[in-house]
Amino acid sequence: MERNFIKIAQDAKNASLKIAEINTEIKNLALCKIAEAFEANKEEIFAANKKDLEEAEKFVQNGEITKATFNRLKLDENKMRDMIQGVRDISNLEDPVGKILFKRELDENLILSKVSCPIGVLGIIFEARPDVISQISSLAIKSSNAVILKGGKESANTNRKILEVINQALASVDGFPENVVQQVFTREDVAKMLECDTYINLIIPRGGNNLVKFIKENTKIPVLGHANGICHIFVDESADINVASKVVVDAKTQYPSACNAVETLLIHRDFKKADELLASLQLEEIKLVSNPEAWDIEYGDKILSYKFVDSLDEAIEHINTYGSGHTDCIITTNVENAEIFMNNVDSAGVYFNVSTRFADGFRYGFGAEVGISTNKTHARGPVGLEGLTIYKYKLVGDGHVVDDYAKGLKHFHHKDI
Repeated sequence: MERNFIKIAQDAKNASLKIAEINTEIKNLALCKIAEAFEANKEEIFAANKKDLEEAEKFVQNGEITKATFNRLKLDENKMRDMIQGVRDISNLEDPVGKILFKRELDENLILSKVSCPIGVLGIIFEARPDVISQISSLAIKSSNAVILKGGKESANTNRKILEVINQALASVDGFPENVVQQVFTREDVAKMLECDTYINLIIPRGGNNLVKFIKENTKIPVLGHANGICHIFVDESADINVASKVVVDAKTQYPSACNAVETLLIHRDFKKADELLASLQLEEIKLVSNPEAWDIEYGDKILSYKFVDSLDEAIEHINTYGSGHTDCIITTNVENAEIFMNNVDSAGVYFNVSTRFADGFRYGFGAEVGISTNKTHARGPVGLEGLTIYKYKLVGDGHVVDDYAKGLKHFHHKDI
């Protein structure tokens, strides 16, 4: 008999309190066991993924999912290798919990500390990509959070198998609590998750604009994520043609359905090799589109909008108007222009002569990411371990009372220590 969602959420809350108590060594051992279990059971995971791929082809044909979503679903040897390495990398990272962020002596023997701590229970709603379970589960474990996962129907078989492998590995670790990583499967569970502010502390959506918009409009729980990925590359008039071509091609074709793939190319009108640049993109089978209706489209395919602009300021204005605040890049040899661009483009990631595809927690050395946030509170950009912690204030004294300070008998001296 399946548990109802409230019971799942209650179990997650209890698990979050228990995992907050365990030490770094147990958490790292748990992660190492998960990596070993993925290696030992990868053929079973591939078999489950093959079944999902076969069923998902029907979803593509009848329009229930896009081709881009289908492409994210496939789990191959390369993705499995990255999954396993990602778990191991997280085990090698510093524990983000219990770090003293500052320490201040308010008065003699009255010490205030700001200390990092887990958020609590994370609700993750994602589409297609089954490796999300590995990434988020590992980050949750290392940051001492419990997690409830809800994947799309197109990856149900893979998701079940991956979570089964993870929980079998966790069960083999002495002292590791139950129910730290749980999974739900129905739309009804999503609705209940969004209402469950009593037990769930943060919702993280991983998917398209419609999914994220729906979640933000239907919950009182804080939401961390981005609605879409309208990423730009601006080719300045002084840009090197070889750098420009190489970076734009990578940003568009390396993984077109990724949220950090470039969708709009802005070219300075005085860039003398613009025709050569556009021709090099067409040679890579990139379809070029130039019309005002294209500026806010996330294609998820080898399609690229392009526009000529008269100045650096116009490029910045265009990006801040049509961009999603995700990741944007300038290609230039003018360092001053690059600084102006990076200071004035209002995005979580601002790049200089590098592909937008670098916007990724694994590539940033975070081990993995729970997602990329365009929020301006708590966490921004690729969100790894640090983004899954919050902080608490600890105050230690010796019978201190406020009344002594109100009457002027004692005085604060606020000295950082």
